[in-house]
Amino acid sequence: MARKAFILSVVLLFVVAFFSCGKRHYRSNIQINTDSVFFDLGKEKLARRAKMADKVFTNLQRNGLNGVVLYAEQGQIVYEKAFGWRDLCTRHKDSLRIDDAFQLSSDSKMFTAEAIMLLQADGKLDYDDDVRKYIPELPYEGITIRMLLNHRSGLPRYDALADKHWPDRKKPFSNEAMIKMLVERKPEPYGKPNSDFFYNNINYALLASVVERTSRQHFEDFMRERIFEPIDMTHSYIYSMRDDENVSLYMPTEVHGHEMYRSGPVKSQNDYLNGVMGDKIMYSTVGDLWKFNKALDLNLLLPDSLQAEAFKPGMTQWYNDENYGFGWRMSKAHPNMFFHYGWWKGYRSLVIRDVAHRRFLALLCNTTQLIPDAVWDFVSDTSLMLPEAELWRQ
Repeated sequence: MARKAFILSVVLLFVVAFFSCGKRHYRSNIQINTDSVFFDLGKEKLARRAKMADKVFTNLQRNGLNGVVLYAEQGQIVYEKAFGWRDLCTRHKDSLRIDDAFQLSSDSKMFTAEAIMLLQADGKLDYDDDVRKYIPELPYEGITIRMLLNHRSGLPRYDALADKHWPDRKKPFSNEAMIKMLVERKPEPYGKPNSDFFYNNINYALLASVVERTSRQHFEDFMRERIFEPIDMTHSYIYSMRDDENVSLYMPTEVHGHEMYRSGPVKSQNDYLNGVMGDKIMYSTVGDLWKFNKALDLNLLLPDSLQAEAFKPGMTQWYNDENYGFGWRMSKAHPNMFFHYGWWKGYRSLVIRDVAHRRFLALLCNTTQLIPDAVWDFVSDTSLMLPEAELWRQ
């Protein structure tokens, strides 16, 4: 109704202008601010798109969604909202907030990959370097940085190795402890280097160690100085247990992860494996993830020619119609979308970049409930499209 009224007012403006000038003296230089016209029409579409989002996520909340969501399109935030509680186990429930930081779990990988890309741009490493150039004690041959980025190293899982051989789980297990255990135990690899895709956290844990040894900085310091601070990700950080002698009962955060059982939610405790960085353990907010997305769009961290490497398929043959770049997943079911899931110790998350339609979604949850297909259906829905970015300029 509002749109019809607006269009009618524009038509009336033309009619009044025509008759007020007379037929002989019709002025062809009548000017209408088309930017404002498109801006107003865009505002209406934006409101409608936001209403669609609210319908989807409010319905998901009724079915157990506990988290924070941000959806943006054409360079602007369309919808952001927090649902549920920081701690589901306390009698005094503290509501989640938009700027709450969540553990990203495996969504941390896109940032670890970005760190490696920055070092490559600095000339301090090459994607096709043998990993042993930086970790010479590693007892495996023929593995390159690129293979780690694409999950094609064939290496064994470090968590299974640590569960079997780490003597005291009250003590943090670190990246350096992981490397030392690989040297001492020499577990059999799952396959030959570059022979197959096998998603494995050890790849990105080793990449974090490459960052440290190449930059001569702690991983958490490098990430802060080279990524978080330059693009104003003020709520983001790498959780470090570097100086901890013992594993704390809970992680020091306001937003606790929760395991969901039939009897109810249980607050997830800290874990000795949380001492390993690179594959997980980054904390961030939906707002900071949106800043990272904008930085990728505007090439604030790397030139476009270099940043594009992150979104190239790492395999010539797709595995179950899916592929993996540098810290980003891709799927034939969702062309031109790059995404990643996170799931670890009571947290789940999803980040989606739709480069074809300039859409972005970040969903951070502090429960282990599955993220339903309705989220993908919403992002993929092209029944209502916002105007391109340039039409929003006044």
